[in-house]
Amino acid sequence: MKQTAFITGATSGIGKATAEIFAKNNIKLILCGRRTERLKELQNELSTLTEVTTLQFDVSKRTEVEAAIRSLPKNFKKIDILINNAGNAHGLSTIQDGDVNDWDAMIDINVKGLLYVSKAIIPKMTERNKGFIVNIGSIAAKEVYTNGNVYCASKYAVDALNKGMRLDLNKHNIRVSAIHPGAVETEFSRYSF
Repeated sequence: MKQTAFITGATSGIGKATAEIFAKNNIKLILCGRRTERLKELQNELSTLTEVTTLQFDVSKRTEVEAAIRSLPKNFKKIDILINNAGNAHGLSTIQDGDVNDWDAMIDINVKGLLYVSKAIIPKMTERNKGFIVNIGSIAAKEVYTNGNVYCASKYAVDALNKGMRLDLNKHNIRVSAIHPGAVETEFSRYSF
């Protein structure tokens, strides 16, 4: 039986590359993002390889996350693989000069967004005693760089959550892993830094 993967931040960068590889391996895809046009383009492109549906929502908005996941068609409700990829970096400044709005955005997307999506999907995985979760972190979760204080803190939080999830979900036969990439040539890195 075909597996189904749920990918946040699927419209560009690592999320898009993951979707393309999964499609080539005949994994059904639930592609999530904020940009409707990009979701449609990617769905059209990958539908030639596998079944694809899309969800347009902002991971930092809990009610949007919950409503979107509830709206999934029946044949996409059994999620085998969760890729928590959505993330963002705002601002590059010292702590004393930081913009509180930038801080809120990073914590809301990078930390709370990962939690909201996970909370909406994990209970069904635990019911089935099966699943695989990959949390996309950053090398910034391992070493703080100049003017990256809050972004790095948000990625340290992803790393801690990943370890906590692994401890909590191991008894439910759910594998949990993290990938902490360094600089990757993506739209994210061009606009963030």
